[in-house]
Amino acid sequence: MKRRSFLPHFLVSTFAIASFSLTAPAAEKKGGAGPTQFRAYVGTYTGKKSQGIYTFTFNSATGEASKPELAGEVTNPSFLAIHPNGKNLYAVGEVAAVDGKKGGGVSAFAIQPDGKLKLLSQASTVGSGPCHISVDKSGKVALAANYGGGSVVALPIKADGSVGSHTGFVQHEGKSVTKRQSQPNAHSVNLSPDNRFAFVADLGLDKVLIYKLDAAKGTLTPNEPAFATVPPGSGPRHFAFHPSGKFAYVINEITLTMTAFSYDAAKGALKEIHTVSTLPAADGPGPKPGWSTAEVVAHPNGKFLYGSNRGHDTIAVFSVAADGKINLVQNAPAEVKTPRNFNLDPTGKWLFTEGQGSDSIALFKVDQATGQLTATGTKLEVGTPVCLKFLPLK
Repeated sequence: MKRRSFLPHFLVSTFAIASFSLTAPAAEKKGGAGPTQFRAYVGTYTGKKSQGIYTFTFNSATGEASKPELAGEVTNPSFLAIHPNGKNLYAVGEVAAVDGKKGGGVSAFAIQPDGKLKLLSQASTVGSGPCHISVDKSGKVALAANYGGGSVVALPIKADGSVGSHTGFVQHEGKSVTKRQSQPNAHSVNLSPDNRFAFVADLGLDKVLIYKLDAAKGTLTPNEPAFATVPPGSGPRHFAFHPSGKFAYVINEITLTMTAFSYDAAKGALKEIHTVSTLPAADGPGPKPGWSTAEVVAHPNGKFLYGSNRGHDTIAVFSVAADGKINLVQNAPAEVKTPRNFNLDPTGKWLFTEGQGSDSIALFKVDQATGQLTATGTKLEVGTPVCLKFLPLK
């Protein structure tokens, strides 16, 4: 799928919006089970129907969502990450330059009580086309994957939540077997459960590169082993750990497949278990013109795994066995066009799909016994949504 071209500048400003009331107390709990009120933030590509990052509230007890409102004006904030303290939000900016420096950018925001975002700082990602961002579990460093540049960068997070100039940068090298894989294309960066390692899925290399993370120094060094591979021509895109920490999953964009790995936490090593299609058997295996995968999310109960199919416009639902193997049990219509991203709410009872091509978000109920999805009929309007993150309200 062709990536959107970058805008020529990185314009960010705070944007005043009217606050909206919740339908239940912010700290509502049910039987001590945890929060049921959440604020969601939506990253987008900016244009006629989007001006930046949007926000809405969600009640997981009732399935009620408020109307999305603009929280902060920013150019192409395609992917977001929330600080572990819940007070700051970080967004990559898919732009051509930041402060005159070539490469994309990261914006750091303070989350206001009403959900608005206040800009704190911006920093260059050094490489071009940043498309994914994560914050380490100590909250000391933000890591961004540069798709166009095929690199990963580490930005220190200061005490006030702002980001500084990069302290770590690794340029990937090489290529793989398809025409599209003529250069590195880092597509995501994720942290291990113990925060010791960073995993970077590189679509252009057919590898998941593994780095040792020093969060205090904000540096990345190659691990030994330095990477895991997927079948040639697969195009690994996004990565998710199983809640047990014993397994990990990579969704492959080009071949529309999912690769399951076992994980050795002591060594930071991945070993392939198997690779399966994200499509129904009737559609057959292999690449399909105009179709590609995008996101992978593991259910918090560890029994289910989800992946999105663009073009086919479905969410693939997998059951997860005790040995980490997965089995396709459903291809649920996404109810949106081009579901680039989706996410489960923190309770695991609901799933939101985001239609980059339909300017909409759809809500599904998750069957806790089977993992299968049922559309609720609820839809929210947001221009070109491509990322959704949740923040518990207290």
